[in-house]
Amino acid sequence: MAYKRLRRAGLPQDLCESLSRHQITTCKDFLCLSLLELMKVTGQSYQNVKKLIHKVSQSCAPRMQTVYEMKMKRTINPSSSFLPTTLEGLDKILHGGIACGSLTEIAGPSGCGKTQFCIMMSLLATLPTSMRGLDGAVIYIDTESAFSAERLIEIAQHRFPHYFATEEKLISMPSSIHLYRELTCDSVLQRIESLEEEIISKNVKLVVIDSVASVVRKEFDTKLKGNLQERSNLLTKEASILKYLAEEFSIPVILTNQITTWLSDGLAVQTDLLSPADDLSLSEGSSRNGDEHSGYVTAALGNTWSHSVNTRIILQYLDSQTRELLVAKSPIAPFTSFRYKIENSGLVLQESDQKDQPRCNLEGMRPLRAIKLFLKALVCRPPPQHHGLGS
Repeated sequence: MAYKRLRRAGLPQDLCESLSRHQITTCKDFLCLSLLELMKVTGQSYQNVKKLIHKVSQSCAPRMQTVYEMKMKRTINPSSSFLPTTLEGLDKILHGGIACGSLTEIAGPSGCGKTQFCIMMSLLATLPTSMRGLDGAVIYIDTESAFSAERLIEIAQHRFPHYFATEEKLISMPSSIHLYRELTCDSVLQRIESLEEEIISKNVKLVVIDSVASVVRKEFDTKLKGNLQERSNLLTKEASILKYLAEEFSIPVILTNQITTWLSDGLAVQTDLLSPADDLSLSEGSSRNGDEHSGYVTAALGNTWSHSVNTRIILQYLDSQTRELLVAKSPIAPFTSFRYKIENSGLVLQESDQKDQPRCNLEGMRPLRAIKLFLKALVCRPPPQHHGLGS
């Protein structure tokens, strides 16, 4: 709530404009200043400034809500609670779909369908409520230039052929998806900070960032002193703003993340920089403690980011033909897995005679055989330093 815009805190328009010239645009910016500082920038008296502080504090303070009120709100307006994925088994486990008012992370290696999932969810958010959509606009922040308008149309025509049978529907749907290509950390943060007004003016019902990890891992080498803390601060700020937007407007926020492979000697490898073929070769394997070249994969960006997301869904390969979807973290769903494939209509769950037993722990880490990746890492490592004459 600290990132709520002052324009929405009930302050006079001319005062908001005056404060913005001093880079004071959010409730946090305002409340972090002392009484004396506020008197200087506003030009108002001590008593008036105290009233302004009280007004802004009331505006950004969390509102109390009983469990009964939450339940009744969801009963009266189910679309305010979840955005269905149309994947029946997944929606059942998640009690309705992607939760509104929270952050959902989609993690996995390259080529497993993260962007396809985001495109599919963007389409679903634009559908009318009679079709279990949110009947609103979508803001899609693309950091990898991976979004495909052609693929969006293809999924729409194959998933809902009757609804998108007319050219009018095919034109109106993409018009509701607002795409922004942001290729640096600064531009992504600036876009996130400007979302509040866009959500209001464009009736946005879904925010997608594909991907959070891409720009962060390119710009921050965590081996350099200070970079890890700087990266953590950036991610914390982005997560705080996104959580505020999700809760304030009761909308789902979907974020994609890459994965990191940790080898048995503690060496981390940025797995998403390898090819899908390499990832496929690592799908089968031994336990973490069995093989001397064993390792495990986990979502990138570290523990701070991991605790920022409410729900984590992992997409991964089982073999060259089969992919697996894991509900690895959720406040309302058990740890579950589904097998899926990607078709013209997007992601499709595969029928299974028995319930899939995921070979992962609760953090979504998967045992794997990492010999091939281990050899790749060895090639990149500097030669050992030998000391003494007896080498």
